[in-house]
Amino acid sequence: MSKYVIFGDKNMFYEKLQKIGLNEKEAKIYTSLLELGETNIQRVYKKSKIKRTTIYNTIDSLKEKGLVSTILKKNRKYYVASDPRELEFKLEEQKNALKNIMPELLSIANVIDKKPKIKYFEGVEGLKDIYLDSLKYPGQPVWAWVTDEVFTDYMDQNFLDYYIPKRVGAKVMAYVIVPDTHKLDAYRATDKESLRITRVDPNNSNIQVEIDIYGNNKVALMSFGEGFGIIIESQKIYNTLKSIFDVAWKNLE
Repeated sequence: MSKYVIFGDKNMFYEKLQKIGLNEKEAKIYTSLLELGETNIQRVYKKSKIKRTTIYNTIDSLKEKGLVSTILKKNRKYYVASDPRELEFKLEEQKNALKNIMPELLSIANVIDKKPKIKYFEGVEGLKDIYLDSLKYPGQPVWAWVTDEVFTDYMDQNFLDYYIPKRVGAKVMAYVIVPDTHKLDAYRATDKESLRITRVDPNNSNIQVEIDIYGNNKVALMSFGEGFGIIIESQKIYNTLKSIFDVAWKNLE
């Protein structure tokens, strides 16, 4: 005769046990042990309809969770389910343990959130994707150091004829510092229609990659000669490079 009686749908009962940390087989075997009381593997097998090898493994996992104990009588092994209130105690214990380590977990999460996010782009199409990323921030300016590589050796004019009108349409103003080279004369001549202000660095500072600062916290670096670029999402790096750009921009007035 059963020691415990389950009212209603057993499958639903098993699902409820799974929600508190038992898997399906553990729920069925634990329930069978509760119903049978002190019992052996043979009776658990008949009750649960689960393979014997699985029953042994599952009972071991239940023992590790403190939900089943073993009794020896006349050299025979019997199994007993722990009081169901043990489940409540275990859950409370886990809850308290989680509460105790929550400050550390949150501090780890905060550190991860503050780490810069870096995306890598390769080839012509990758570099185009970096340019297109600035269009995600309509109305927000781009501040850039630009080399002559992009317009003479690497980026095709068809893309620039597409990108620049899109940037203008998104009202993304460009403030650009360029080296003093005749290769960029035609580029500077289109400033007005390109929603751009260009200032020439007569000292031809040793800027060998394009640097774009945009989107409130993004910095893009593009090495056209090497065919790759990165976008760094970091407030500190953004603020630092924006400050350096502001000083350079003012000095070129």
